[in-house]
Amino acid sequence: MNNIFDLEEFNQYKEDNRREVKKARGGLPVSLWETYSSFANTDGGVIILGVDEKDDKTWATAGLKVSDEAQLLKTFWDTVNNQTKMSTNLLTEKDINSYYIGDDLIIVINIPKARREERPVYINNDMFKGTYKRNGEGDYHCSRAEVKAMLRDAAEETMDNKVLDNMSLEIIDRESLHSYRNRHQLYKAGHVFENDTDEEYLRRIGAAAYGRDGKTLYPTAAGLLMFGHEYDIVREFPYYFLDYREMLDPSIRWTDRLQSSSGDWTGNVMEFFFRVNNKLCKDIKIPFKLDGIVRIDDTPVHKAVREALINCLVNADYYQPRGVVIKKEANEITMENPGSIRTGKLQMLRGGISDPRNATLLKMFNLIGYGERAGSGVPDIFAVWNSQGWETPVIDETSDPDRTILHLKLETSYEDVGKEQETTQKTTQKTAQKIVDLIRHNPSITRAELAAEIGITSDGIKYHIKRLKDNGVIERIGSDKSGQWIIIEDSK
Repeated sequence: MNNIFDLEEFNQYKEDNRREVKKARGGLPVSLWETYSSFANTDGGVIILGVDEKDDKTWATAGLKVSDEAQLLKTFWDTVNNQTKMSTNLLTEKDINSYYIGDDLIIVINIPKARREERPVYINNDMFKGTYKRNGEGDYHCSRAEVKAMLRDAAEETMDNKVLDNMSLEIIDRESLHSYRNRHQLYKAGHVFENDTDEEYLRRIGAAAYGRDGKTLYPTAAGLLMFGHEYDIVREFPYYFLDYREMLDPSIRWTDRLQSSSGDWTGNVMEFFFRVNNKLCKDIKIPFKLDGIVRIDDTPVHKAVREALINCLVNADYYQPRGVVIKKEANEITMENPGSIRTGKLQMLRGGISDPRNATLLKMFNLIGYGERAGSGVPDIFAVWNSQGWETPVIDETSDPDRTILHLKLETSYEDVGKEQETTQKTTQKTAQKIVDLIRHNPSITRAELAAEIGITSDGIKYHIKRLKDNGVIERIGSDKSGQWIIIEDSK
């Protein structure tokens, strides 16, 4: 709460995301309690009584008298401690200060950000109608989904620990599980879990747990997310969606895309992590360094990007809409996940407290050598960027729905960007030519067959086909299965 209000800076202030003025002549305004709720549920702030905001947004004292102080404070404390009006009192006497400017009184009420265990903070004994958050200069009423998100975060156990007794262990993709077990064995040869059956192994890592009868094993939410198929995952998490977008060529919408809902891979968190980590890291410049005679390819930047990706996945609220979105551009990586920062942005930047939204997912990554449990992951990412002399990463939070966004600027000069774009354009041209050659050889070839022949995703084929059609190179007559392609130049 430091530096939010200083009387000496009074003439410089305006209302913003953490400051709200109220005239309070005639008593405490009803809107004060909405603002109390909104500050407590967002980032904290100050409510300043006895101040009026003019049309030009500057402040002036509102004529509140010193004689009003005792009654105003009594009414405030009586109300804030009345649980039918305010769900939680976060304040002590040191959080309220009075200032005197001539004959005028100003009362400053410091509202701290409520801990996740205390949220939502609401008014009028109605959680779903009385919960507010701060957005810019105003308070807005939280949706039912936002309130439920706060309740999930308030729980002692993280959401991924939930036992899904409406599903069986048949939903576990065995190839994903065995791939994970192989990685675990390579990382920790001879681990005590190594000889377990699949079912016992799932229980030990937190991917399965016994139901109420204590006899039947069911998948946990973490097990479903890590090893399930997308079509099963959405039964528990209807908004579940993982999306990777690579945008290296400005002439097309994206040069590569991977979506959990495409149906041509499992769509689970584990497979998404390894596929996307490879895509993110393949173009990072690697300084030549040897350990003996072995080249070291895993640089601090690679590790920081990997840590950021894991942090995004284990802190996502998979019950919220819009999903996880990873974007890779020529000079920036952006990672977005649904959900607010549980520890608060300031604490996350300081480090030292680990409070992942999906603690079991993080445990699973830890078992194969990935992820940071000491709460130092984000500070380490910032330290690596600082050591490279790169632009400081930026973390944004948005509301309705809650969303956390990390921006990682990469060192890429305009010359480098031009070279990368030129290389990408050449690759695009080569791929387009391959498609034309394959069509010329076999006019009945399907899009799936083209993708398999060239070795790119089905989405990649769609974009290249669209470009070729838009440029008047090819045309499709009939359906994808029974039709055929025509190369327009050949048909003339």
